[in-house]
Amino acid sequence: MNNTERISRDLAIKNHQVDSVLELFKEGATIPFVARYRKEQTGGLDEIALEAIQKSEQYYIDLSKRKEFILSSINEQNKLDDQLKERIENCWDIKELEDLYLPYKSKRKTKADDARAKGLEPLAGRLMKEDLNDAESFAQQFVTGTVASADEALQGARDIMAEWMAEGPQLRKSLRNLFQRKAILETKETKTEHADREKFRDYFNYQQESSRIPSHRMLALLRADKEKIIRITCRPEEEDALFLMERLLIQANNEASKQKYLALEDAYKRLLRPSLENELLKDLKQKADKEAIAVFAKNLEQLLMSSPLGAKRILGIDPGFRTGCKTVCLSEQGDLLHNETIFPHASSASERSKAMSKVSQLVEAYKIDAIAVGNGTAGRETEEFLEQIQYRRKVSIYSVNEAGASIYSASPIAREEFPNYDITVRGAVSIGRRLMDPLAELVKIDPKSIGVGQYQHDIGQKELQESLDNTVMRVVNQVGVDLNTASSHLLQYISGLGKKLAEEIISHRQAIGGFKKRSELMKVKGLGAKAFEQSAGFLRITQAENPLDSTAVHPESYPIVKSMSQSLKLSLEELIKSKEQLEKIKAKDYINSSFGEVSVQAILEELKKVGRDIRGAVKAFSFDPRLRKIEDVQVGMILPGIVSNITNFGAFVDIGVKQDGLVHVSQLANRFVKDPLEVVQLQEQVRVKVLEVDANKKRIQLSIKLAE
Repeated sequence: MNNTERISRDLAIKNHQVDSVLELFKEGATIPFVARYRKEQTGGLDEIALEAIQKSEQYYIDLSKRKEFILSSINEQNKLDDQLKERIENCWDIKELEDLYLPYKSKRKTKADDARAKGLEPLAGRLMKEDLNDAESFAQQFVTGTVASADEALQGARDIMAEWMAEGPQLRKSLRNLFQRKAILETKETKTEHADREKFRDYFNYQQESSRIPSHRMLALLRADKEKIIRITCRPEEEDALFLMERLLIQANNEASKQKYLALEDAYKRLLRPSLENELLKDLKQKADKEAIAVFAKNLEQLLMSSPLGAKRILGIDPGFRTGCKTVCLSEQGDLLHNETIFPHASSASERSKAMSKVSQLVEAYKIDAIAVGNGTAGRETEEFLEQIQYRRKVSIYSVNEAGASIYSASPIAREEFPNYDITVRGAVSIGRRLMDPLAELVKIDPKSIGVGQYQHDIGQKELQESLDNTVMRVVNQVGVDLNTASSHLLQYISGLGKKLAEEIISHRQAIGGFKKRSELMKVKGLGAKAFEQSAGFLRITQAENPLDSTAVHPESYPIVKSMSQSLKLSLEELIKSKEQLEKIKAKDYINSSFGEVSVQAILEELKKVGRDIRGAVKAFSFDPRLRKIEDVQVGMILPGIVSNITNFGAFVDIGVKQDGLVHVSQLANRFVKDPLEVVQLQEQVRVKVLEVDANKKRIQLSIKLAE
């Protein structure tokens, strides 16, 4: 079985699909490109499946490298025989591979090493055979200057046997299986003083089968253990483990067998149990990490896919009480036109009146279409203030999630964009731009700073970053970007580009005054044929010379579309605008040696989407005006809210009182819900019923199903 067959088996994907994908990757194709433009070759595999193939291939590459190292290491010790070599070469499980290598690993001096140095290995070998009825008399032969008694000799022999048992691959495999099936995780409360101690009270003296612990609970337990608030053990019943070992290792019933059983107990308690317990806890952590990362990535994807208002003139406001509200005016392209600070929440009536007049003047002077208000401190109060103003033009007011705006405002990217402005101005600009195009603005911020994950500081940071980067890339390429307005930070996520080429594109764009057609990308320094192939379809040019350059149709497919337009006696522009004509086209009529029916149908689908943003339109939203603080929330209220975060155990909903309420997974719908993401989406507008309020603990329990 080769790697393609192994990946096919592991992922339940057909061999020929895996083969095609691996060949495309070998040629330098990216996941977004393959998912969108090579459906024919892959059988329509999506980005998730392609990413799984990529990771699986890397796993087997790394495993092969590890095997090479292990074979070389054992061979250098002159201990590699044909049987062991064959077992290692045919092993495709990393744990079993490490079990095979365990006896040959260099390690600190052990009790068994001391016993071997005293010449007790032959005694251990004889006891392992279980053919002695008088073990003590036989052990007397090994009493020498370094061994004081038969008891000492037997103890040394047991130390050697214990190590042999602990390093036995088959025994380790069997016990590992027992741990995975029957381990009980137990905790014991400690006396350690800690600021967060009360948060973990539910986990004091806690017990549950390890295989049934949900990921969010596992991460909470591990955090409490790390902070020494609790101590965790995770193991099966000792008698079950010893019974399994006895069944596998003890064949007789004599004095030697008794010595062997004593060694068996020692092997389990001193060597095997600690090793397998740590291994199981590590596996449980990795499993919990994987699920938490998946939730984080899905939340991030939904946030990045938030609906954009589009190219409108925006008044962006970063609200505040004492320090005032930093206010900026932005052009349709997001350029900063004006900034100043207003004080709508000052104690002075004249200051409030002055702030009203100023906002009215700015809206008129800069022809503002919409006002974006950060949803942080003073956000609700600022919205209420803005709604009292009489505007001469139609203006919509939106609350904008400002999570991470302060991180952006202090970042090198913000300093580069606005070197002459302080962080308050940059923050207000970010809030305004988020309303125009959330994706274009959010890609400038480390995803971990946006606040849409669970236990993000407890999970593997390398794996988290990789997953979030892949998510950003996937969304950016799904949406596509305007080649003439996109920032270098947005462009770098486009398939086939990266940071350096993105910067070169910006430089070339400035030099030529903007791209008029996609083919001009080939003139960008360092951007060759492969980079063009991988990126061109995701880069759009509005009002391009060729109308296809404003679509997601790849340049390699232009001849197909031209053939369609000629057959219908329409110009390309007429064809693209006519959904009726596109519906008439049959994909099978345009199949050729390069494009099969699946590919042609995909081209038609892209043509039907022209001019439509897949992210949808922004919806206006207002919180219940009765609420300002948690004390205003009453049990039984039915309230509007916005989903602010989603976890495995439910969803958090912002109802406008600074403290988000929790909708437990059992309160999401009138049916069993395994995954909250099946029912709600981030930033979704929902109605909730208040079930419980605890102002002291700042906890609000909500229900969506009871509000329907």
